[in-house]
Amino acid sequence: MFRLIHISDLHLGPLPAARIRDLASKRILGYVNWRRNRSRAFGDDVEAALIAAIAAERPDHVAVTGDLVNIALAGEFVTAAAFLGLIGPGESVSAIPGNHDAYVPGAARRARKSWAAYMTADAGEADGWPYVRRRGEVAIVGVSSAVATGPFMATGSFSEKQAKRLATVLDELGRAGLCRVVLIHHPPVKGATAWHKRLSGAARFRKVIARHGAELILHGHTHKPTRLSIAGPAGEVPVIGVPAATQRPDGRHPAAGFNLFDIERFGEGFRMHHRLMQVVPGGGFVETRAEEIVSVADGQPGTMNQA
Repeated sequence: MFRLIHISDLHLGPLPAARIRDLASKRILGYVNWRRNRSRAFGDDVEAALIAAIAAERPDHVAVTGDLVNIALAGEFVTAAAFLGLIGPGESVSAIPGNHDAYVPGAARRARKSWAAYMTADAGEADGWPYVRRRGEVAIVGVSSAVATGPFMATGSFSEKQAKRLATVLDELGRAGLCRVVLIHHPPVKGATAWHKRLSGAARFRKVIARHGAELILHGHTHKPTRLSIAGPAGEVPVIGVPAATQRPDGRHPAAGFNLFDIERFGEGFRMHHRLMQVVPGGGFVETRAEEIVSVADGQPGTMNQA
């Protein structure tokens, strides 16, 4: 049994001190939004409870699907690196960037440099996007959709270059009989987000999965615990979202949560028991949803049954 935890959209605070020249860009909008909204909606108390809850589940691996920071100030990358260290060492935690981690030009490169231990391929695997990490019978495939955008935009991008490489690695991992878990920040499902938050190249991503397959796709960005799917060569591939990881439980958005998957071999495919854990007033995380996902490698479609 392999236990995988999925978190996303931490938006770690508080914001470090910023100079006027640091805010002379799109950052000023994010700074105002943090002061007016996110500083109250996201909390250090929830962050501490999240770290404790993850440790209590004793995961084999943790996947972080982006937006660790808010407006990509230099000090935020240091704070996020410290958080990742509290979750686990680089070999036990895999991260990808989100649009907030690429808030301004150059930020995505800084994110990867700052969090290199969590964003690089295993020895022997080709580096770059997507990266591949093999853990027993599970392969973590990290895709980057993070690009800098203009004011009031939060779109992502999935390029032709990444598509070609993703197709190659999915085929290789599929032939090896591994459970392929793809991480991407922006949801690749049509209509999953508003136009200004969409994934450019989503159809390209869906085409790769339809031809080459995957067992599970995990994303962030929406701050919602969603269960969608896209076509694969042997049936539907589940696409699972998650609430923002430090969202307080008394607001208008879904309370902070994480996805927990217990993955095991099932015939020629895999069975994944999925639980959604969410914070409640007082700081504990409780199970709010459970389902079983079955992936079959012999041409039959996978299934998702709510428990």
